[in-house]
Amino acid sequence: MTTPIRRQYLEIKRRYPHAIVFFRLGDFYETFDEDANVCARELDITLTSNPMGKNLRVPLAGIPYHALEGYLAKLVAKGYKVAIAEQIGDPAKAKGLVEREVVRVVTPGTVLESGLLDEQANNYLAAVVPPVPRGRQTAAPWPDPEASAGLAYVDVSTGEFVALEVPAGRVVSELDQLRAAEAVLPEGMEPPPGIGCHVSAFDPYWFNQQVADEELRRHFGVASLEAFGLRGWPLAVAAAGAALAYVREHQQSCLSYLRGLTAGRPEGVMGLDASTLRHLEVFEAGRDRKREGSLLATLDFTQTAMGARLLLRRLGQPLLDPGEIDRRLDQVERFVQSGLLRAQTQGLLKQVPDVERLVGRIGSGMTGPRDLVSLRRGLETIPQLRRALEGAGDAALAAVLERLHPCEDAVAAIAQAIADDPPATLDAGGAIRAGFSEELDALRLITRDVRRFLAELETGERERTGIKSLKIGYNRVFGYYIELSKANAALAPEHYERRQTLVNAERYVTPQLRDYESQILNARERAEELESDIFRQVCAQATGQAQAILETAGAVAELDVAAALAEAASHYGYCRPFVDESDAIIISDGRHPMVERALDDGVFVPNDAELSASGAQIVVLTGPNMAGKSTYLRQVAVIALMAQCGCFVPAREARIGLVDRIFTRIGAHDDLSSGQSTFMVEMLETANILHNATERSLVILDEIGRGTSTYDGMAIARAVVEHLHNMPAAQPRTLFATHYHELTSLAESLPRVRNATVAVAEEGGKIVFLHRIVPGGADRSYGVHVAELAGLPKGVVRRAREVLAALERNGARHRGGEPPPLDELPLFAAAPSPVIEELASIDPNAMTPLEALTKLYELHRKAREAGP
Repeated sequence: MTTPIRRQYLEIKRRYPHAIVFFRLGDFYETFDEDANVCARELDITLTSNPMGKNLRVPLAGIPYHALEGYLAKLVAKGYKVAIAEQIGDPAKAKGLVEREVVRVVTPGTVLESGLLDEQANNYLAAVVPPVPRGRQTAAPWPDPEASAGLAYVDVSTGEFVALEVPAGRVVSELDQLRAAEAVLPEGMEPPPGIGCHVSAFDPYWFNQQVADEELRRHFGVASLEAFGLRGWPLAVAAAGAALAYVREHQQSCLSYLRGLTAGRPEGVMGLDASTLRHLEVFEAGRDRKREGSLLATLDFTQTAMGARLLLRRLGQPLLDPGEIDRRLDQVERFVQSGLLRAQTQGLLKQVPDVERLVGRIGSGMTGPRDLVSLRRGLETIPQLRRALEGAGDAALAAVLERLHPCEDAVAAIAQAIADDPPATLDAGGAIRAGFSEELDALRLITRDVRRFLAELETGERERTGIKSLKIGYNRVFGYYIELSKANAALAPEHYERRQTLVNAERYVTPQLRDYESQILNARERAEELESDIFRQVCAQATGQAQAILETAGAVAELDVAAALAEAASHYGYCRPFVDESDAIIISDGRHPMVERALDDGVFVPNDAELSASGAQIVVLTGPNMAGKSTYLRQVAVIALMAQCGCFVPAREARIGLVDRIFTRIGAHDDLSSGQSTFMVEMLETANILHNATERSLVILDEIGRGTSTYDGMAIARAVVEHLHNMPAAQPRTLFATHYHELTSLAESLPRVRNATVAVAEEGGKIVFLHRIVPGGADRSYGVHVAELAGLPKGVVRRAREVLAALERNGARHRGGEPPPLDELPLFAAAPSPVIEELASIDPNAMTPLEALTKLYELHRKAREAGP
């Protein structure tokens, strides 16, 4: 027979079958059945079992309620959903089974707990609507990449909500640029190939455009969605409605915080797929993919969490509008020109907490008194920030200044009602400032005077009864009592009412003590109720100004990013780029921003770059390994990306003709999970570039064809260069690094191909890398020299030189294009044979016939033992 608790749990689990249910039992959250097995494995906690009826024991794993956040973080990071089932009401007052209810479902994209969020990055939930017939369906293949798809993304911690339509083939790159935490697709729909975030299935009903339209209009209280700029975007509307429904089902408390919806413009930002972001090390660097050493870490001098998130978003979404890019650059230049204004602004920004997420937590009811105080102190900094910027009198910052709202009403409400140093939780009491409520002050006086009253009562009762050992105590079961020892029990006055008998004592109550107990308990209960009511009112007053606070947070973030980029520019010696709609990329003395930081000052060798679709469209770059080819390729791409983000760039001068997309094919790696070899991955990425590059694209290709044989690789590399040059509708600007020196001959037949090489000096048989890019092509790879520098054993290096010399001699005799015969290539020199050496040392003339026969048998034996 199932117990009542078991039945209650099973009913909750039935409603949330795809989530791990954290079931509150007293001071623990318990999990049962398969949920317990999962938690024991993933959280490394003890798996036990408990009786849940006759002949029934179920797996059980629990965590302390106060440790919830840490365990939630682990499960959410692994992609699990967790339903939090809380006890509703006071268990002490419950008659029978305590009522329990799921208060929220935590998923990777609906996290609100501050400890689970990266304060320097947005936490986006994305909803994707593939361009297929909407409604219920079983399974469908991912559609034509050229067809339109709907995409909406929301950050429930900040209230940002955006909807747009993009080509289906770009959905994955859009999610990569957003660094989405979770993507929601219609149930039964296969996710697009290469998606890199957690994927959740959701009822296809909510992806219906008509249903979504009604949901959005109801939520925002409007008759039409035209005001949001979504007219003619049915798939974007469907995605936004699905995202809203998903938030309602999993984190309903956030709905009031989603007050606006923005129509995104995908054509307004540069396309950057996951491999490009990885190759250029925009967010993460090195094999361990850490933030340190990335472009983001290099530029991040932000002082606020809002600014750090905005900088990350900008680096992932460079602009395609020269006017907007110039507006950003104007702001940065203003702070570059005035170090004093920059220092003053950054000093004030350092005092501003994450008001964007604070107001979100306050609006969702997941907040404490200290959050309100933190919000107040942050908003109190805004008037000082306004005065500093008004004094600067600069047009570049005027628009930002208009969005800095002091929000006096919210500040005043918090300052008047909330104590300056409140407890962490409302339950602890003392959050409301003394003097704010006369009633609350009176109730607190009653509860504060308990000890004094009890001490006076105890003294008075001892004098009245003459019993010196009489004492007054309290426990949670019986409340307040007077305790007499067994020896003095006969002396108890008549008005003492026996409440409890112990082994060595009797406990009593009096009408006076009972009345006071009732007064105290009522005062405590009323004080808690009143304090909670006041706190909720203050929260409501603060969220009443949420729109102004969010606008202020956005302005603070914009100022923070501008000042941070100015700090980087001043510190590292960057220049303001000129961005236009030409087809030219011209960089003078460009540097790689991250490599430069890893070297001592002045060590990095700057280089020029010049590309244009109508002139030097393709640069074929040759030179030895370790000479700096890959660094040069990356630095040109990173400078273009930085310029279109509105950053100053590491160069003496830079002119960037708008780049609509950066494609990179750098490095070699296997995709073992899908059974794809290094060469297959290389070819797939190259095919993607050749199919999607436009006349405004920047293509970075490093060692195309090296994953296969020399002749195959050279043929593929040449064909790729020719295709990029002769594309009928586009001539993408291309940097092509290669070890195939034969490709330098393409400059003679293809008018828009230029050759460049990395300069190398030879001194006494040794090579010195000059790291300088110069016109022309290399005629040698210097691979053996590089191997020697890498520390290969001297014997290996010596043998490699011998083989190289032989190959070069044979190559000179076989210029017709056919490879030399294998037997002419002494790739593996035979080791000296002891038998042959011994035979060569014999003097036959000095041996008798018997000695010669004996030696012959001996050499025959040795030869057989040595093998073939």
